[in-house]
Amino acid sequence: MEIAKLVENNFTEAVTLRRYFHTHPEMTGEELNTIAYINTYLQKLGLKTIIVEKGGLLGILDSDKNGKTLLLRSDVDALPIEESFHNLKQKKLCCSTVKGLSHACGHDCHMAMSLITAKILAEHKDAWRGSAVFCFERGEETGGNLRYLLPYIVNKSGLHIDGCYSTHVRWDIPAGKVAVMPGATMAGGFGFTIKLLGKFGHGARPDLAINPIDCFVAIYEDLKAFRLQVDPGEWLTYSLGQLEGGHTYNIIEGNLTFGGSCRFFSMEKAGSLFQDFLLHSLEKNTALYKCKYEIPYMPDPLYPTTCDSVCESLCEKAVTKYLGPDTNIKIAPWMASETFSCYMQLFPGVHTFTVIANEATGCGAPHHTPEFDVDESGMKSGITMALGYALEFLNTDFKTTFQPTTEPVEKLAARNV
Repeated sequence: MEIAKLVENNFTEAVTLRRYFHTHPEMTGEELNTIAYINTYLQKLGLKTIIVEKGGLLGILDSDKNGKTLLLRSDVDALPIEESFHNLKQKKLCCSTVKGLSHACGHDCHMAMSLITAKILAEHKDAWRGSAVFCFERGEETGGNLRYLLPYIVNKSGLHIDGCYSTHVRWDIPAGKVAVMPGATMAGGFGFTIKLLGKFGHGARPDLAINPIDCFVAIYEDLKAFRLQVDPGEWLTYSLGQLEGGHTYNIIEGNLTFGGSCRFFSMEKAGSLFQDFLLHSLEKNTALYKCKYEIPYMPDPLYPTTCDSVCESLCEKAVTKYLGPDTNIKIAPWMASETFSCYMQLFPGVHTFTVIANEATGCGAPHHTPEFDVDESGMKSGITMALGYALEFLNTDFKTTFQPTTEPVEKLAARNV
């Protein structure tokens, strides 16, 4: 396979696909038209497809030769962000046609790259052995739909997955490069919403009320000191982004709700510690300030997205072979979180970055912003990397020391930020 030539020949189609998805975004849980479009496209390529209710879609491509099975995952949902018609410098080449909704994270690119990867592999079955499973996940931005998709793959699909692969576009490096990194590439995450229950009262007699604001302030001060209990070599950050309490200056409201999230690269040395610390502070301070509490939202923390060392090394070799020795750049891990981390608890895998910045054309705004835009030429490197890794993984005999989690898949898939 002359991968570079094949990617170049299919690049116009990749752009067309990306622009279709970009102009027709669908919100988490509502991606029915997107899934239908992907399903039709894959079936025309000859793939067997399975639509997993509420979970997404699996496209199965068999080479008709015995071998391993590689799962390549893409996410499909958009964000509730009103897109700007301009990026950092100029008018965008295409924009969302749905008010208040846009692909401001690059999932449109992920889908387009994955479909072209499937197309090229389907047209060249003689060049590889085994099977490729193209997985399109609904609801990645909130993580909730994974609980339908991942248990299906493990328990009902009949597939034996030997490894997994995913890439995410990244806004901060010029297009044409990729990043294959050892260890954790994206952070684990822990999200929570907590409701403090006090007692309604008047500002003239605070002794007759129980003010949840006092309790919240104590918890907040505890959390400010938490970093002192974590190894300074560990990456960890947290923030509180939600605070809903009183509305009148001289009235003590009976309830207060606050919420936030934590990001980390070690579950044991940071993520779990934060969760335990928060719960201890909650118990201690609600008792001290005579409040009660409810927890409307606090799923188990999401794992960091951590590459298997053997798969990561194989991907590095593939990038050097098919893109050149100077293409793979070393960049810092990303503090955002990814549901792909759950796949990597079950199957040895690699998570990469496809970079899409271009200062000259104004592509470089961070993800989840109205100005976010991509240099579409970066998709060439992303498609080449996916193809190269698929060929090396499927055609190479190797062993890994990877040990899958013993956590039940239903519990694993319920983890979220």
